[in-house]
Amino acid sequence: MSRHFTRGAQLIIDLFVLSFVYWLAFLLRFEFDLSLMMYKLLFFTWPYVVVFQYLILVAFGVPRFSWRFIAVRESMAILGALAVSSTILIALRIGLASFGGYSRFVTIPLGVLAMNFIMGFLGVAGVRVIRRITAERTERAKRLKNPRDQKRTLLIGAGSAGVMVAREVTQNPNLGIKVVGFVDDNVQKTGTVIQGCTVLGTTASMEKIVSDQRVDQAIISIAQAPGKSIRRILQICESIALPVKIIPGIYEILDGKVNLSRIREVTIEDLLGREAVQLDLGAIGEFVSGKCVVITGAGGSIGSELCRQVSRFNPTKLVMIEQAENALFEIHRELSRVESNCELVPCVADICDQLRMDQVFAWLRPEVVFHAAAHKHVPLMEWNPGEALKNNVFGTQVVADMASKHSAEAFVMVSTDKAVNPSSIMGTSKRVAEIYCQALSRKSSTKFVAVRFGNVLGSAGSVIPVFKEQIRRGGPVTVTHPEMKRYFMTIPEACQLVMQAASMGRGGEIFVLDMGEPVKIVDLAKDLIRLSGFAEDEIDIEFTGTRPGEKLFEELAITGEQMTKTRHPKIFIGRIAAYPFDHVEAGISALRSVINTTSGDQVRRALAQLVPEMQSSSGADQSAALSDSPPSHADVIH
Repeated sequence: MSRHFTRGAQLIIDLFVLSFVYWLAFLLRFEFDLSLMMYKLLFFTWPYVVVFQYLILVAFGVPRFSWRFIAVRESMAILGALAVSSTILIALRIGLASFGGYSRFVTIPLGVLAMNFIMGFLGVAGVRVIRRITAERTERAKRLKNPRDQKRTLLIGAGSAGVMVAREVTQNPNLGIKVVGFVDDNVQKTGTVIQGCTVLGTTASMEKIVSDQRVDQAIISIAQAPGKSIRRILQICESIALPVKIIPGIYEILDGKVNLSRIREVTIEDLLGREAVQLDLGAIGEFVSGKCVVITGAGGSIGSELCRQVSRFNPTKLVMIEQAENALFEIHRELSRVESNCELVPCVADICDQLRMDQVFAWLRPEVVFHAAAHKHVPLMEWNPGEALKNNVFGTQVVADMASKHSAEAFVMVSTDKAVNPSSIMGTSKRVAEIYCQALSRKSSTKFVAVRFGNVLGSAGSVIPVFKEQIRRGGPVTVTHPEMKRYFMTIPEACQLVMQAASMGRGGEIFVLDMGEPVKIVDLAKDLIRLSGFAEDEIDIEFTGTRPGEKLFEELAITGEQMTKTRHPKIFIGRIAAYPFDHVEAGISALRSVINTTSGDQVRRALAQLVPEMQSSSGADQSAALSDSPPSHADVIH
């Protein structure tokens, strides 16, 4: 069917609807008993009114809208066009009534105009809605091969995310999902209908609902449910042998749309999830928008996510510095597929190479630097102590010096909770980097800040991927100690809070992120075993003992370091006096004498001169710590 034929048919239908509505308005106004005078008025004004209304619709662009995809925006345009035409007709009617004489032959009753406006909107929009409904049903019938293959699905959560899921399922019948209804713990929603699906009750009544509705599976349709809620829902579904999946979290849904092909099994990240981070987008935007931003370690877990998050705020340039070319290639390729006005500049470079860093900074003149490049594995750095110094201390020194030399506005160092009263060479090297940035901030126009947080879920080489690999092999799952605890947050949450903290920095601060409650590593292992479909007695858990440099629990504040609140509830400032720059510079110079040694003891002694709070890493010390309860997060930061 040609486009011109379709447009012609739509024109005829619109004129017919407007005509029919105009006649019906007269008939209803006079209860189907029109006088000869009213018949003459109707016949005389009919073509003028209909053509005038259609011309206003044309002015609003209504005929160009596709009937197949009519939605709220198109309906509002139709309403606006008819409201304007009716307003003009009412104004003419009031104006003509004052003239008398022959004007009575064109004076349309106000009741007719009011009903014509209401029914006109219903008619013009209604034929388009009918067209859309008919087309969608036809398309659904074509795409749906076998209705019996559809899984009867219960959506858990009738909020905005649940509405998006229901809408997507309706529009994509080939997904093999039939929504039988919602459950939601807000009892006021029970019985309401959303996207054609009824809220059947609360999670407490799920067993009966699943039985009555013959439910095959459940989908948790809550964009950012707390981990405790996910755990509770999972336990309910397991108790009634109901398979359960979950939609992507709020960090994955950046465009406000749910991609149902990404609905997945419940993961450990969901069980540990926390409330969504509320960001001051204006402050972050002001911090990076329209600026040249450098991110070191751009191919790593934190660095690559920082690249994704920063690119959303439209910097003019995003300079990605990474030594591993394959990792840099992947993040550059990923961001290149995203439409953006941001210029991507991939730089293969070693942060310890002072000449290369000077060249990059002189060439690009960055205004904001996020320093995420670091060696992070505690046992590896115990075995390779000199490399920890080279990368974490002297690499940071090089990048920080270049930021100061080339007048960057801000330098943000990504730090770790392992820098607090450190017992490892890795943690101590990060503490030295913090100390250097603080000292340099006192003599530089560049604002230097550090942001300290704990473990991130799913980062390369972290405990969760290791556990998953061990479970795939059939076990055992190795845990260092039954009392080992760590703070966790997701990579996107950590990176968003890094940007938020950076936007608040004035120079010299060490920001500490609220990591929530610490989690026992053995509990993580048990959860992962269960989520992998095994009973706890099917996969063994072995305790191997603490490794060199490890502590049973991490702290977030150094002894004597005062934590103060910021305007963001999840970000605190550690206020500890900065060392004099000359003292720090002398201490770092002393570290150069041991940079090539293989002796961990020598490196420890040199580090202790600059970091007096450095602790022993002996296993005896770790076991002794068990006699004291670890400080709660609240004790640490308040």
